[in-house]
Amino acid sequence: MNGLAFALYMLAALLSRPSPVPALGHAEGAVTGAMRRSERWSTAVMALAWLAQTATFALMLHGELQPHFGFAPALSVTFWLVVAVYWVESLYYPLQTLRSWICLLAAVSMALTWLFPGAFTPPEGAGPTFALHWAMGIAAYGLFGAATLHGVLLWMAERSLHRRRGTVSGVSRGLPLLTLEKLTYRLAGVGFVLLTASLIFAATFSEELFGKPFEFNHQTVFGIAAWLLFAVLMAGRVFLGWRGTKALGWLFTGTVLLMLTYVGSRFVLQVILHR
Repeated sequence: MNGLAFALYMLAALLSRPSPVPALGHAEGAVTGAMRRSERWSTAVMALAWLAQTATFALMLHGELQPHFGFAPALSVTFWLVVAVYWVESLYYPLQTLRSWICLLAAVSMALTWLFPGAFTPPEGAGPTFALHWAMGIAAYGLFGAATLHGVLLWMAERSLHRRRGTVSGVSRGLPLLTLEKLTYRLAGVGFVLLTASLIFAATFSEELFGKPFEFNHQTVFGIAAWLLFAVLMAGRVFLGWRGTKALGWLFTGTVLLMLTYVGSRFVLQVILHR
């Protein structure tokens, strides 16, 4: 199923590539019709890829596959959520430009799971609180990943406007920049709520198991630092009206710190230190 999902994601990425500008004299209606057909095919193929990946998770939950977890599986689940978020958004907004990149990154994350499968080793005594912490954390990863991809698109668009180009790079003509900005920080806001819940469950779990809310380690430091950056971003957006590159800088920096919390640390342990 993973192999099928990988192949379908790659095919969807190929079908979603921007079409070249037609030559003069070429029938514009024919070009538009071909683009729409390619878009429909890429949408269907992406949906099949997501369903194939979902089937793998269903088999794990059913107990037919042994669960593994590490930096690569975490990335794979993150992009599975990113694809789901994109799918819902694409029903209401023209976001075709993002599709090729999202499908390509999802395929790469799945390929990494074959090279670095990791292992699932929950702490001794883990229960529902740990499961909620893990689920909320992964959901926050997915939402901030989607927000960051939107943010990159927004940054590209702003650069094009500042350079006074005739077209806005990377943004569909039917999608206003204010709408794209609203989508970006709406995703970040929901991700912040989930990250906050994940940290609360982590503190509760640690208090039950170790007698203290947090252990002083790199995951705690990066996690709290990321939360603080996102909190400043949310406050700046609401009370100071932050927009543009200033707000995007806080979003990108916070996302990097959040990735270092688990994915980065597991990458160092698995790939560099071979533990």
